[in-house]
Amino acid sequence: MDRKNLFSLLMAAAFTAGSIFCSGQGTSDVRMAPDNSGIMKTVEANNRFALDFYKRYSPSETNIFFSPYSISAALAMTYEGAGGKTAEEMAKVFYFPLDEQSRRQGYMALFREINRKDKKYKLSTANALWAQKYYSFLREYFDVVGQYYGGSVKNMDFKTLAEESRKEINRWVEKETNDKIKDIIPSGVINALTKLILTNAVYFRGEWIKQFDAKKTLEQDFMVSGGKTVKVPIMERTGDEAVFPYSEDIMAQVLEMPYSGDDLSMLVLLPKDGDMKRMENALSLKKLQEWQNALKKQRVEVFFPKFKLETKYSMSGDLAAMGMPSAFSGSADFSGMTGRRDLCISDVIHKAYVEVNEEGTEAAAATAVIMKLTAMPSPSIPVPVFRADRPFIFIIRQKATGNILFMGRVRNPLSP
Repeated sequence: MDRKNLFSLLMAAAFTAGSIFCSGQGTSDVRMAPDNSGIMKTVEANNRFALDFYKRYSPSETNIFFSPYSISAALAMTYEGAGGKTAEEMAKVFYFPLDEQSRRQGYMALFREINRKDKKYKLSTANALWAQKYYSFLREYFDVVGQYYGGSVKNMDFKTLAEESRKEINRWVEKETNDKIKDIIPSGVINALTKLILTNAVYFRGEWIKQFDAKKTLEQDFMVSGGKTVKVPIMERTGDEAVFPYSEDIMAQVLEMPYSGDDLSMLVLLPKDGDMKRMENALSLKKLQEWQNALKKQRVEVFFPKFKLETKYSMSGDLAAMGMPSAFSGSADFSGMTGRRDLCISDVIHKAYVEVNEEGTEAAAATAVIMKLTAMPSPSIPVPVFRADRPFIFIIRQKATGNILFMGRVRNPLSP
C-alpha cells in the first residue's frame, strides 16, 4: 500500500451474479432528474441498513469496518431484477423505497452527487456489468441499470475463459479504486454456471481541513478489551485553532472532523467511561441524528489514534438471517433479469480497508455478490478533551445528505 502523501478514501463494490446476465449495452450517461425527492429516502434506506449490519457484528470483540453504500448500491442493482417474495425480503433488509421512481431517481441523484466535478477532493463512483455472452437477458433490465445506476454492460465468456474473465474484472476494480482493492473475485469463483457479475467502485482522496502535526504524534496507551492496554501512535490537535463541531451527553462524546472541501466528514462516537455496549445498544438513526443536531463548533483538545484496518465478510449467512433467505435458495425469483426464475445468489463477499493518519484518510471496500443458476465557548467554560484512547465508532459520510459511505469500530488500533 503506497502511503506517500496519499490519503484517500475509496470504496469499490463488486457485485457478482454467478448465473445470470446476458448480452446488451446499458447507458452510463446518468442524468439528474428534476425531482430529487427520492434521494433522502435512498439515503435513509442506506443508513438504516448500515446500523443493522453494524449491530450484526457488534457483539464480537473485533474491529469492524465496512461500506454500507457499497453493499446497498450493488444489491439495489440486483433488486431491480428481483420479484415476488425475493423482492419483498430484499426490500425489508435494505429498506429500499417501494416506489420505483423514487428509488431509482434517489440512486441516480447519489451517483451524480458522488461524481460531481467541482470538489476540493477526489470522489467518484462507477458501475459495470459483465454478462455471459449468448445468455438470454431482458433488455429492459439492462436499460434500467444503465439509465439509473450508470451500469454499462460488457459481454464475457465465463464458460471457457473463466480465469481470463476474473482477471479482467479484477483489473477494472483495481483501476477504479486506485489499485487499493485487489482480487475482489477469488480464483475458482467464476465457472460455467456464472452468467453475470456486477461491479461498483467508489474512490475518494482527501485531507483533513485541520491536519494533525506529525511531530506531536506520540506512542501512548490505548485501552483494549479486558482492561488491557497497548501502545499506539496518538495524534494531537490542540490550541486556539483546534475548533471542531462537538457535542456530548451522558452516553458519548461526539466529534466531527471534516475533510477538505467540507463536503465529507468523519463522525467519531466515543463512549463515556468506555461503555461501548451501552452506546451501541442506543445507536439508531434517531439517536445519531440527535448527536449530529447537537454539534456546535468549539475548541476541543483532540487526541486521536492512527490506525489501519482490513476486514473481510462472507455475508450470505448474515443477509439470510437478517431477513432475505429466498435470494440464496432454489426458490429465488430474479425473473426481472432473464424472464425466468433460473438464478439465485450463492454468496456475498465484502472486503474493506481503511488507514487514518495526520493528513487524512485512505479507505477501500469491495463487495462481490456471487449468483449461480438457480460556535466557540465562553472563556469560563472548560475546554473539553476528546481523547480517543479506548474503543470508538467512526462514520465517514456526505454532510449534505448524511449518506454513510463507511462505518466502523476500533477496538484495537494494532489489529488488522
